[in-house]
Amino acid sequence: MIGLRKKLILNKMELKEKLAASYVAFENGKDIDSSVHDLRVKALKNFEELGFPTKKLEAWKYTSLKSVLKQDYSLFPTSETAVELADVKKYFIHDIDTYKIVFIDGKYSSFLSETTHDSIDVCLMSSALTKDKYKPIIEKYFNKIAKQDNLTSLNTAFANEGAYIHIPKSIEVQKPIQIIYFTTGAEDATMTQPRNLVVAEQNAHVQIIERHQSLTSNAVLTNAVTEVYAAKDATVDVYKIQNDEKNASLVDNVYIEQKSNSIVSVHTFSFGGNITRNNLNFYQRGEHIDSILKGVTITDDKQHVDHHTLVHHIEPNCESHQDYKGIYGGKSTAVFNGKVVVEKEAQKTNAYQQNNNILVSDKATINAKPQLEIFADDVKCSHGCTIGQLDEQALFYMQQRGIPKKEAKALLMYAFANTVLESVKIPEVKKRINKLIANKLGVNIGFDL
Repeated sequence: MIGLRKKLILNKMELKEKLAASYVAFENGKDIDSSVHDLRVKALKNFEELGFPTKKLEAWKYTSLKSVLKQDYSLFPTSETAVELADVKKYFIHDIDTYKIVFIDGKYSSFLSETTHDSIDVCLMSSALTKDKYKPIIEKYFNKIAKQDNLTSLNTAFANEGAYIHIPKSIEVQKPIQIIYFTTGAEDATMTQPRNLVVAEQNAHVQIIERHQSLTSNAVLTNAVTEVYAAKDATVDVYKIQNDEKNASLVDNVYIEQKSNSIVSVHTFSFGGNITRNNLNFYQRGEHIDSILKGVTITDDKQHVDHHTLVHHIEPNCESHQDYKGIYGGKSTAVFNGKVVVEKEAQKTNAYQQNNNILVSDKATINAKPQLEIFADDVKCSHGCTIGQLDEQALFYMQQRGIPKKEAKALLMYAFANTVLESVKIPEVKKRINKLIANKLGVNIGFDL
């Protein structure tokens, strides 16, 4: 009875208070002498002071989480829900051989996963945080570049499960790594907080595909944090596929630190979900670095997608390329807040930022805020933003040539997004994105491009 009463009291709490009250139970059984424990305690205190972000904060001016936070989320699933491969196979990039790290309602699924310790580590964050063999990497990299803001602090406080990827020096991973998070709807509303760490040592190469996928119409809130470290001469390619159910919301915080001659690219494809917030932060700590940020967003109904990017140029002779395309229908709302900071020492920087948007509906909204902060004088920096509609003349011309209006519109939109798609290095991922775009635009899957 006492347990039931405790549960009822927790259910009536605001989410912030509920999280704070649940922390003691979360920490029960964990090593309180570890450095991670100290990080968690500090992070929780920080979150309690800051609370959830509101529109009063400049960075959250156009995105409100108020409706999402009203849900009575289950924080720690009590039972493991079985999921059959046949039911979820379509969410994998299954045309190619990959390593897989799969989580169901926040818990690791060994049945659906394929991890490895053969020359590289592709395994669980929970193991990395508790086992001595991973301790040097954890102490060197974990929570070192993540901002101590409200939602990242909340994730750090409850950091336990997620993907741990360590690629030693000069190893090129022969097949991509898929990280997939499923939520089943076993609870009326579920909150998960995955924590990922990717460390690519000198001259290492790795490709990562990430997806958060709800299998239910129940409410889901995911507060994810990923830290990526690319050492000298390393190459890391990340592909994020966001095509979730209409009651699933995602806050995706990614922090990337690069050393000299490294190349890191992040492609973000946002098609589904309720509220999606992508916080993508690059820190260039070396020379001859290339940072690539690209995205395609297609929304409808009342969807809300917010891309918040930062590239911090700290040292000279580096490049960054941002290219985000958006197609917005229904009563959807989009935000692009891209920031490039060039420090005084970062001479010979080449920074490119472009954000192009098409409003398919008169009721759709885009809030765009491209920003440059340049303290060096010998640089090439540009930023541009366009907001418009489909070219009616081009549409008319295509219809005259016998192309139906719906397909003509789709062709124009494909052409519009193609600068992003053409830089996808994995053919099977490109094929999948093409299909998702076709579905989103309402044309036949067999629509040949």
